[in-house]
Amino acid sequence: MPTRNITIIGSLNTDLITRTSRVPAAGETLITSSYDTGCGGKGANQAVACARLSREKGSEVDEAGCTINMIGAVGDDMFGRDLINGLVSNGIGVDGVRVKDGEKSGVAVIIVEEESGENRILMSPNANYALRPSDFKSLPDPLPDLIILQLEIPLITVLHILKLAREKNVEVLLNPAPAVKLPREAYLAVNHLIVNETEASIITSTTGQKHSWALWGEHIQRLIDLGVRHVLVTLGAEGVIYLDTGIQRVLQAPGEKVTVIDSTGAGDTFVGAYAGMLAKSGRDSRDFTCMMELVDFANRAAAKTVQKGGVQSAIPWRNEVSLENTLAFAGSGISFDEWKKGVDPAFKR
Repeated sequence: MPTRNITIIGSLNTDLITRTSRVPAAGETLITSSYDTGCGGKGANQAVACARLSREKGSEVDEAGCTINMIGAVGDDMFGRDLINGLVSNGIGVDGVRVKDGEKSGVAVIIVEEESGENRILMSPNANYALRPSDFKSLPDPLPDLIILQLEIPLITVLHILKLAREKNVEVLLNPAPAVKLPREAYLAVNHLIVNETEASIITSTTGQKHSWALWGEHIQRLIDLGVRHVLVTLGAEGVIYLDTGIQRVLQAPGEKVTVIDSTGAGDTFVGAYAGMLAKSGRDSRDFTCMMELVDFANRAAAKTVQKGGVQSAIPWRNEVSLENTLAFAGSGISFDEWKKGVDPAFKR
């Protein structure tokens, strides 16, 4: 099988991470339990997850079965240099990472509550927002087999890249985070859509409404009608809903029961694991059982990540993710019509 090329276009940030027993009230000062820095940004995190989860720890890059390339922007500063070096250390191509003169590198301030592992993030995009459509007169040559996008770079740039990908028939995975409503035509280029519950609510205009299986089905159907073949809604400890419009089947894969230390990198790990294994394995994306096995692997990888502090440093390698008791997916799932009527699609181990 020829080597596959995954290109991630997105953000690179330095993470400033504090851990605290609780979030301070307005006007209150608290002493934190710990402080750390690390490489981050949704784009860079997903690139690292792709790289690590497509090969074993200590193996050579060419054993991965796919090449991982990052396109983004950093400032001409210490943070920018560290971000690039962090990618290189994981075997990720950085020729597409632009150093923007006069810009500061992106920064994310992350507050983690120790008891729950839940996080709150304040992001300063800085150089990430200097990545403009003019930087993309065309897609990289040779064309990637898969492009991964998020929304931590300017929306106008993301929409421009989606247009180019559609023109060249390049497969796209979109993780619309932070979530905003997108124009209908944006989804015409999207093959894989991965969102969490909050993001799903925003992009389907259901924020503040009480969700039922029927309501989720109704609104996700709108996305499918725009051409999205694979829709995944991550549910944290409850697992993930996977919907395949090609055969109109849906399944909720269960989550892993683990002790959560820090949930910050879970979503990015899920995206990278899913994309990396999809490319590496050459799985037939028309086969529901094969795709559900990929979803299960991504679920397990994300569960592994939340058991450690940090973001990129917590992302596991492929051989660190247990494959025991893989779900017996053959024949699993229910029809989309059943789902809309309220039938529970949850798979029981």
